[in-house]
Amino acid sequence: MPTNRSGGLIGGQIGYRWQASQWVFGLEAQGDWADLNNQRVSLVNPALSIRTKTSAIGLFTGQIGYAWNASLFYFKGGAAVTDNRLSIIENVFGTELVGQSAIRWGGTVGLGWEYGFAPNWSAGIEYDHLFMGHANISFKSTNVKLVNFVNSRINHSAYQLPLRRLREPSRREILTSLTSA
Repeated sequence: MPTNRSGGLIGGQIGYRWQASQWVFGLEAQGDWADLNNQRVSLVNPALSIRTKTSAIGLFTGQIGYAWNASLFYFKGGAAVTDNRLSIIENVFGTELVGQSAIRWGGTVGLGWEYGFAPNWSAGIEYDHLFMGHANISFKSTNVKLVNFVNSRINHSAYQLPLRRLREPSRREILTSLTSA
């Protein structure tokens, strides 16, 4: 059975980046409030459905990237945590008969692109893959796991972003360097 979920998420992140030449290194914590749901009719009893819901996602990652002009391409990896609820629902009135919540820890890897469009402002897109494993929550052969998601972001930094535009040397700088050589 497919375990595709629908819904959305919104959140924020806090972190720190530093730049050495064109290489950018960073640490980030990201928290998202989620409304990701999947419900399917039970194969054993069609009068019942099984629903999974993820209500929060957190990522704690390290990053390494390469800055070029105002763009930053990066890879990230670290820990992931999700807040999940698994429920058995009766299909006539939609009443939850049995339910259990679990906070699960796993890992994550991802990649992204960010563009500095104004001083202290950037926008980007990121793909994350979460390794949440298989965890049975009181119900046999029922797994709650989140695998992939893509998010877009707009960032504001209290300090100048490490994304520096590479400028072309002026004619005077070129002539000065040629004559001093």
